[in-house]
Amino acid sequence: MSGDAISYRCRHGGPWQRILPGIVLLQSGTASARQRMIAALIYGGSSAILTGHAALAVHGFARSAEKADVHLLIPSEQHRMPRRFVTVERTTRMPEPLVQSGLRVAPITRAALDAGRRTSDPRACRALLAEVVQRGKSTVAELSTELESGSGRGSAVPRSALKDLGAGAHSVAEVDAVRIHQRSGLPPMVHNLDVVDSDGGFVARPDGWIDSVALAWEIDSFAHHASPADYEYTLQRRQRMQNLGIVVVAHTPKQLTGNPKRVIADLRIAYQQALARPRPSVSLADEPSRMSHSSASTG
Repeated sequence: MSGDAISYRCRHGGPWQRILPGIVLLQSGTASARQRMIAALIYGGSSAILTGHAALAVHGFARSAEKADVHLLIPSEQHRMPRRFVTVERTTRMPEPLVQSGLRVAPITRAALDAGRRTSDPRACRALLAEVVQRGKSTVAELSTELESGSGRGSAVPRSALKDLGAGAHSVAEVDAVRIHQRSGLPPMVHNLDVVDSDGGFVARPDGWIDSVALAWEIDSFAHHASPADYEYTLQRRQRMQNLGIVVVAHTPKQLTGNPKRVIADLRIAYQQALARPRPSVSLADEPSRMSHSSASTG
């Protein structure tokens, strides 16, 4: 088609639109997220790949799909200017691209750290990296290695988030819980480790555990109780612990942030109750791991 024909169709109110330099979207109205990603990859060239929230959205992370901007990686010897919704990053560390849904994307570990480096809100960054770890898509060690291998620009917030997650917490609420416990003056607490009965049978994996008195701390997030089946499982797990004599104390994420003094008071009361009764015959499944985590939690 001639340039004049394209310009005519891309006129104000016309059926087409120029979405990026040299790229025409053959429709009017708002481009979809996928159309923006395709346009960005065309604009970036054959070596460009999606990273950051754009790549995470393709990998299936729903919260990243809410972000409008598209983050591109291109080789350092190439040049592309940022345009409209496209952020362009030149790098000497181009990862091996994956093809997901027909789009070239960075691996999840790289994409998560590229997003984290551009997240100034510490809680948002912790939530982002915690979700990646919680879903088993990467580990704290892998994320830390990627962070140290890349640019130091913007690394302070994700480094702090990974330090928190390295203490055993798997979510922002659990990070808050770790910090509250550190202020409580109570004995060491470990996190997300399996508790077994005297026969070695699995009992539960509480969010927090004070082994000296067999006290379990549960953080009841609505996100984890979104279905009746999830809620029923939580009640069964809690009843199983209580039947064995384990003292269980529970809080919501809102209580952790809204009234930490009350939470500390509840923990201290529960600890005294646990201390006053004979310790039940339960233990952590991995004794060496327990000792190393206990030492870390007192630091």
